[in-house]
Amino acid sequence: MSSDLREELEHVGSVFDLGEYEVEAYLTILEHGEMTASEIAEGTDIPQPRVYDTVRDLADNGLVEIRESRPMKVLAVDPEEAFGSIRGSLDQLVDDLEQRYTAPTRAQEAVSLVKSRSTILRYLGEIIESAEYELVLSLSPDLMGRFEEELAERREAGVTIDLLLSPAREVPDADEFDYESVATHARVRRGVTTPIVAVADGTYSLYTTQQALRNDQNRYGVIFNRSELGFLVSGFLNTVVWTSATTLTRTTDERPWPRRYATIRRCVADLEAEEGDFYATIRGRDVETGANRTVSGRVVDVSVGTNRETAAMTVDTDGQRIDVGGQVAALEAVEAHEIAIDREKPPDL
Repeated sequence: MSSDLREELEHVGSVFDLGEYEVEAYLTILEHGEMTASEIAEGTDIPQPRVYDTVRDLADNGLVEIRESRPMKVLAVDPEEAFGSIRGSLDQLVDDLEQRYTAPTRAQEAVSLVKSRSTILRYLGEIIESAEYELVLSLSPDLMGRFEEELAERREAGVTIDLLLSPAREVPDADEFDYESVATHARVRRGVTTPIVAVADGTYSLYTTQQALRNDQNRYGVIFNRSELGFLVSGFLNTVVWTSATTLTRTTDERPWPRRYATIRRCVADLEAEEGDFYATIRGRDVETGANRTVSGRVVDVSVGTNRETAAMTVDTDGQRIDVGGQVAALEAVEAHEIAIDREKPPDL
């Protein structure tokens, strides 16, 4: 740490190093503007012998002014003047610390619990910005507004975005807000208990409650860094939450081929809407053994449940037909974690 930064930290710490008596005396003096030592002792729980030391500590920090009269008088200093220098020092300190700040690596831990509202919001922004091809979100209208610019950038970059908003009573109508600028498919849902969820490319995800973002210290956010856990979050959002919402807007996916998918439901929906042959490369897990498995070949069949509860595809690979399902697949041979689709041949993954 540089000597300048250390001095800034020490300066900020020294100014705020106020004990219980100093805080009580300072607030009381502020309320009255001017007081004697006796009046401070009578108006607080500070013992008489400690009053003089207490007010002199306040004076040394520039928070009060002492007039050596009989009796001694203690005057409050305008807070704008008293804290003006520390405000500038704190702003400079934050700027310097920000330059040193390095976001924690997310490859080291599969699950992280966070309570701080600011930390949850930072992770949420990082997840949105990290999406390369698919983003699944459940947000409040306030959060959509907070991250509108980042969502628009991801949308412009070709990322498909499923966006669910709640509570419905606070969501602007489609004629009041351009949802197509921030989402491929936007839905609205009633209820204040809808969770806040973000999943980027099926691998990096966040789950928390709306209460946690209101600084409820008994709530927390969960960060998942590995694909298996990310699929649990997106699977919950797709099957439980998304299906109970109503559509605000939906646009046609105009991305060129090949396309990558983190969720089989979106992949199957796109294939059903198109004609012609398709070829797939699927990276996932063997349902029977749990071993990693990659499947490549021509897509010969697709199916999806009415409310997106289930989705599957069948791939012909070297004359063998393999059924592929989505997150937590049980009936199919392979659970898909990442899918690539092309028109001419199985694409690389």
